[in-house]
Amino acid sequence: MIGQTVRLVSDHARRIAADLAFKAPHGSVANYSPPTRTNEQNAKMWAMLSDIARAKPESRVLTTDKWKSLFMDAIGIPADWEPGINGGVVNVGYRSSRLSKEQMSDMIEQMYAYGAEHGVEWSEPKEQDRAA
Repeated sequence: MIGQTVRLVSDHARRIAADLAFKAPHGSVANYSPPTRTNEQNAKMWAMLSDIARAKPESRVLTTDKWKSLFMDAIGIPADWEPGINGGVVNVGYRSSRLSKEQMSDMIEQMYAYGAEHGVEWSEPKEQDRAA
């Protein structure tokens, strides 16, 4: 019972969660959060980041991880900065696995907009290719 996770995707799952709540010891803590990004969104994000990195928009030669940090910043996800061991600062806060579905959708839309402005060729099939 301790540490169980229940996805509230059906009435049955909600009944299980309610039952766990009633059986939990006094003082237990329950957390509810929006659903996190999907595996499909994650795969799309990495494919798009690869396309952007290959395109080198604005002559920027960056890794996909660095592009991801830039786009997460663009949608308002705060970063945590720590002093580096050998000086400078290090970004330690960007984790796309913690994004909600809505945040991931916002980031993908941000990448599409940026790509459109900078001539990025997407590797995903175009609509007319998918219909064929």
